[in-house]
Amino acid sequence: MRRRTWLLSAAGGAGALLVGWSILPARSRLGAPDLMRLGPGDVELNGWITIAADGSVVVAMARSEMGQGVYTALPMLAAEELDVPLSHVRIEQAGFASIYGNVAMLEESLPFHPNELAPDAQPFKVRAARWMVGKVARELGINATGGSSSVADLWDVLRMAAASARSSLLGAAAQQWKLPLAELSVKDGVVSHPSGKSAHYGELAKFASATPPGDVTLKARKDLTLIGQPAPRLDVPAKVNGSARFGLDTRLPGLLYAAVRLCPMLGGTGESVNGSAALALPGVQLLVPLPAYAGSTAGFAVVGKTTWHARQGARAVQVSWQQRPEGALDSTQIEGRLRTALETEKGTTFYSLGDIDAAEARAAQLVQASYHAPYLAHATMEPMNCTAQVQGGKVEVWAPTQAPAMARAIAAKVAGVSPDDVTLHVTLLGGGFGRRLEVDYVAQAVRVAMACGGHPVQLAWSREEDTTHDFYRPMNVANLRAALDGQGRVQSLRIHSAGDAITPRWMKRTLPALAGPFDLPDKTTDEGLFDQPYGFAHQHMAHVATRMGVPVGYWRSVGHSHNAFFIESFMDELAVQTRQDPVEFRRGLLQQAPRHRAVLNLAAAKAGWGGALAAGRARGVALHESFGSIVAQVVEVSLQDGLPRVHRVVCAVDCGTVVNPDIVMQQVEGAVIFGLTAALFSAIDIEAGRVRQRNFPDYPMVKLAQAPQVETWIVPSERPPGGVGEIGVPPLAPAVGNALFLLTGKRHRSLPLRMA
Repeated sequence: MRRRTWLLSAAGGAGALLVGWSILPARSRLGAPDLMRLGPGDVELNGWITIAADGSVVVAMARSEMGQGVYTALPMLAAEELDVPLSHVRIEQAGFASIYGNVAMLEESLPFHPNELAPDAQPFKVRAARWMVGKVARELGINATGGSSSVADLWDVLRMAAASARSSLLGAAAQQWKLPLAELSVKDGVVSHPSGKSAHYGELAKFASATPPGDVTLKARKDLTLIGQPAPRLDVPAKVNGSARFGLDTRLPGLLYAAVRLCPMLGGTGESVNGSAALALPGVQLLVPLPAYAGSTAGFAVVGKTTWHARQGARAVQVSWQQRPEGALDSTQIEGRLRTALETEKGTTFYSLGDIDAAEARAAQLVQASYHAPYLAHATMEPMNCTAQVQGGKVEVWAPTQAPAMARAIAAKVAGVSPDDVTLHVTLLGGGFGRRLEVDYVAQAVRVAMACGGHPVQLAWSREEDTTHDFYRPMNVANLRAALDGQGRVQSLRIHSAGDAITPRWMKRTLPALAGPFDLPDKTTDEGLFDQPYGFAHQHMAHVATRMGVPVGYWRSVGHSHNAFFIESFMDELAVQTRQDPVEFRRGLLQQAPRHRAVLNLAAAKAGWGGALAAGRARGVALHESFGSIVAQVVEVSLQDGLPRVHRVVCAVDCGTVVNPDIVMQQVEGAVIFGLTAALFSAIDIEAGRVRQRNFPDYPMVKLAQAPQVETWIVPSERPPGGVGEIGVPPLAPAVGNALFLLTGKRHRSLPLRMA
C-alpha cells in the first residue's frame, strides 16, 4: 500500500503540470496514415481506416478473435460512421504502433471503488492514476485482448477514426466538385449531390488523403442505423466453409512438427534425458531442451516430419524428472495454508465503510460462513500451439494469441533479435479465456525453430500437456460475516479472503520490465467483493495475497468467477436467516443502486419468480456486476439420479450501449455453459506436485444433452458499452447453489457443487 500511495502521489505531481485531464481523447489515438499495409489503389486516411480502390473499407484489427465477435462488432463501429454496409468492410491485422494499445483494459485494473469512479466526481488520486495508466498503455502499445474490453476501449476511437475519414471524403468531394459541403450526402459509401454528381469512396480517397477532416462530430444516437441492430457475424462464412485459419491450420512449405513433454511435477526439471531411442525412430529428427520460459515448467520438444512422428518420439524419450527445490505442491495442503492465512493475516483492505467493529460488537447475532473455490484449468478447445521460422536474423511467428505485443517481445528475446525483426501473424483463436494472454508456448516454438536450420516448425501441446501445465485460476477461500440487530436486520458485512494474486505473476512473466521489486494490490483478488452494490451501512473487505507456488493466470471473468459465488451464496444465507424472499432481500439493499435493481427485477419477472414450478424443481437467483456490466440470473434446477440438472437459465443484462444484440446473446449463452461446467464438474487437484486431471474424461465439460435453455433479456441503455464476453459466468454458480439449497436443504459452500 505504501508503494501504491507513492505512485498516486507521483501521478498527482505530474498531473499538476497538465492542463485538464482529457489528455488521451479519442482523436489523439487516430494515428498517422502510414501504419496499415496497402494494396494496389488503397489509400490510408488514418491509422485505423483505409479506403480500397473499389470503395470498400479496411479496418485495422487490434484485437484477437476468439469467438467473442470482435471481427464483427468493431467493423460495425466503422461502418456506422462511414455510412457503408457492413459487407463492404474487411479487416487487416493491426501493427504494433502505440495507438493500438488497450487503454481501457489497464485503466480498469486499478482497484478503485465505484463510488470513486463517477465521471463528474472522481477524486484527484483516481484521475491521476487513470491518466498515468492510460499513458503507459498508450506509449507501450499493449494491444492485448482481455477484460471484456475490446468494444469499450475502441468505442470512441474507431467511431472517431471512421467519422474523421468520412469528413475528409466529403470535403474532398466538395472541393473537387466546387459544391457546398452541406449539400452533399452519403449512402452505402457513395457521396452524391442533388445535381446528379456522385462518386464512391474509392474514387475520392486519393483527394481525401490531402483534405483535412476539419471539425468531426460523431452521429447522434437517433441517427444510428447499424449500431444496436442484429447483424450477421463476418467470421461465420469462413468458419463454415473451412477457410478460416486457426493456429493449428498453419501450413508452410517444408513445415516440421514438434511435440512437447514438460516435467509432470509443477516447477520441476529433467534430471537426465536420454533421447537415443526416440531419435532412432522413423520420422524423428531432433530433440530440443526447453527451459522454463515465461513461467512455464521446463521440459523438451521432439521434432518430426508429422505430428504423429513427433509425439511417438516424445513418448520414447527416457527421462528422470526432479521435483522443484521447494518441494512438491499439494492442493489439499494449499487449502489448509490459505485458511491459516485467513486466521493470521489481515491482508490488504480494499474497501471500508462505517465502523465494522462497533457494528459487530453490538450485534444481536453474527452470521458467518466459509467458502472455497478450487484451481481451474482453461481447457480451450484448441490446445496451446505456435508456428515459427527463424532464418537470416529474422523471426516469423504464426500464433493464436491474446497478447500480440508480448508474443512478439518474447519471440525477439528468445531469438536474440530486435522486436522489429519479428513478424507476427495473429490467427483465429480456438478459445482463449485468458490462457492465451500467456506467451510460454510462443517462446518454446521459437526456441525449437532456432534448432531447425531455417525450416518452419509447428509446436503443439497434447491435451494432457495442456491440462497439466496451465496457468490455473487460483484457489481461493473466504470468510463472510454479517451482524444482525435485535429486529433481524443486517447491519454490516465483513469479507476476508485469501488466494494468490494473478497480476503480479503475469507481469513478471510477460512484462518483466514493469513488474517491480514488490507487488501492488491486485484488484482481481477482491473484485466483485469490495465493489459489490448492496447498501450495508458498515463494510470491510480485505484480501490476503498469497504465493503458493502453483502457476496462476487470468481465467474467464477472473476474480469475479469465484467471488460472485462467495457473496451471492452468502446473500441467500442472509435472506434465509432473516426469513425473507431472496429477491426481496436483495431489492431492499439496492435502494441506492437503481441499475442493479432494474436488472434484478427484469430477471425475476421474465423467470416468473414466485410462480408455480414443475414438481421437483426449484429456482435460484444471483446478481453480479463485472467489467462494467450487470447480470442477474434465475435458474431452474432439479435432481436427476441424485445429480443437479439445470433446465432453464433466465439472464437479464445491462451492458450499456449494445452494438450487436445477437453477439450479446451468443456470449451470454456461451458463458452460461462455461460457468455451468465449472459449477458442476471442474476442479484441478495437485498431488505430489502433479496435476491429477489430464483430459476430458477426468476434466469434463457440459454435454449437449445437459445444456439448459438460456434466455437473454437486454436492458436498454445509453451508457457507453460495458463488457460482454465474461459477464455471464459469475452469477451462474451461486444461482445453481442457491436453487440446490431449496431442493435439498444443504448449503453448498465449496465448488464444484458436488452432492456427496
